[in-house]
Amino acid sequence: MKKGLLIAIVALLLVGGFFLSKHNGLVKASEKVDAQWAQVESQYQRRFDLIPNLVESVKGAMAQETEVFSKIADARTRYSSAKTNSEKAEAATEVEGALSRLLVVMENYPELKSLDTVTALMSQLEGTENRIAVERQRYNEQVKIFNSDIKTIPTKWIASMFGFEQKTYFESVEGSEVAPKVDFKN
Repeated sequence: MKKGLLIAIVALLLVGGFFLSKHNGLVKASEKVDAQWAQVESQYQRRFDLIPNLVESVKGAMAQETEVFSKIADARTRYSSAKTNSEKAEAATEVEGALSRLLVVMENYPELKSLDTVTALMSQLEGTENRIAVERQRYNEQVKIFNSDIKTIPTKWIASMFGFEQKTYFESVEGSEVAPKVDFKN
């Protein structure tokens, strides 16, 4: 009788330890995804800090391009009011589209290229865009690891018991692959 009870206790401890280990592993993986998203947001913030400086530097030389500036401002506002990572990613993609249009417009104003401030800010913005791309890639890698964990057996059962759900990949919004067109004929 004592031997059977001891075996049952040991088996219960092993199963409990297994569940605890898997649960803690999922918590850690989820935190890695969240931490990596924070890195993406950190780079977005860097971009948003640079944008007003760039816009102000360029505004004087390009007063007629107010539409570009208002689209950048609107996208920044949408990002700051976004609640979910998906909404933030969509708003960030809008910022990218507006910035792309600004870059195209700037190409048509050679006098802007000679402004040291604009050149320096563009260089910083370009570096930030590269950092954002890297951080997004790292975020998606963490999401892949987490989502794979919660889809494989037996972790799948444990994840559903404790309410772990798939994380959303960062994906560009539809139409972001199309380069902006600037028409100076109007």
